Amino acid sequence: MINNHKLYIDLMKKSDWPEVKMIYKEGLDTKNATFQTEVPTWEEWDSSHHICCRIVARINEEIVGWIALSPISSRIVYRGVAEVSIYISNRFSSQGIGNLLMQSLIVSSIENNFWTLQSNIFPENIPSIKLHKKNGFREVGRRKKIAQLDGVWRDTILFERRS
Repeated sequence: MINNHKLYIDLMKKSDWPEVKMIYKEGLDTKNATFQTEVPTWEEWDSSHHICCRIVARINEEIVGWIALSPISSRIVYRGVAEVSIYISNRFSSQGIGNLLMQSLIVSSIENNFWTLQSNIFPENIPSIKLHKKNGFREVGRRKKIAQLDGVWRDTILFERRS
């Protein structure tokens, strides 16, 4: 329950894209969620994420957060390794939704034969770092000046969780 409303976890459908896209855009606007600067089209997003392990959180049919996996490599030896993307609506941050989504993703990833989940997180994104640590991710290392966002070199911290 969130504010006396029932929260439930559900599989993401194509028809969810407009709401998922809006939440993704909120994350882009923070400049602390991703190097991405434009929200992709559904076709771009769909082709870059695994079909399984796409999960949304809903309150009264409204999507308030989402989580999904994308491949880290096209090489068959890395088929069980995936990168986590998780986004929560600004209106619903710090209410435990991220934790419920992450726990659901971990279960789904194991059922779908993923053995390693990884995340690259900006050091400034403290809530995401705390969420990952709480769910068994360990810090692997800091990647200094790995890429630029708006012309500024940024670091990321690599986290991984082994199943």
